[in-house]
Amino acid sequence: MRLRKLKDRSQLSTRQLAVETGYSAKSWQRYLNGRSLPPREAVEAMARVGGDDPPRLLVLYEIAAERWADGRVVTTDAPENLSATPARTPTEQQPYGRHLRAAVTAGAVVSVLSISAALLLAVRLTEARAQLAQDRSDAVATAPATVSESLVPIIYTCRLEQRDGHWYAGLTRTTDLLLSNTHVGLEVAEAQCLLRRAGTAPGDIDGVFGPKTRRAVELMQKRNGLVVNGVIDPPTWQALREADPK
Repeated sequence: MRLRKLKDRSQLSTRQLAVETGYSAKSWQRYLNGRSLPPREAVEAMARVGGDDPPRLLVLYEIAAERWADGRVVTTDAPENLSATPARTPTEQQPYGRHLRAAVTAGAVVSVLSISAALLLAVRLTEARAQLAQDRSDAVATAPATVSESLVPIIYTCRLEQRDGHWYAGLTRTTDLLLSNTHVGLEVAEAQCLLRRAGTAPGDIDGVFGPKTRRAVELMQKRNGLVVNGVIDPPTWQALREADPK
């Protein structure tokens, strides 16, 4: 123990040490035997008497105080005036180390919960996008979806290829599903890709049949001598899949 080494270096008895520091000989016996944690002021006084560096000794004291706090409430003695008054009532030192660890643990729990909530939100958003992009197995028999407040925006990729004289964008192979204002989904994105290929750009390939897509359809129908109704009907699908850009 550091304090005992300093006491031995000073060559003072516990009674002499009491005179030099203001703490009783019995108190120093408890401190030096490890039965009681000395107060901070007693450590500083011992540093002066033993010729040690007070700041360095106080660092060791803080470590010792934390270890004491881990196991039990620490009892320390207040300074005593040997010539006038008896020793004052001992006070209890709070286990600050235990409180600090509890605070750190609580902070870690909050961080983990926050990260978990963010990951859950990301997963749900990904699932929503995947559900919106899922191709319907029977596009002819099922009516296309319409725009709603829960719509999750998505940008589709056009993978244009020509097979047997027909153009496809890799999203659906339908040729007769009716599409008009407010419809959404893969079929609309397919038509938008083919409209862009035909030279009548509908804006973003977002699978949403809006005003830009309608104007692109009307222009394409006009160029190909079709009925200009702004609706992607079977004749319009046929022209989109077969016609070269004009």
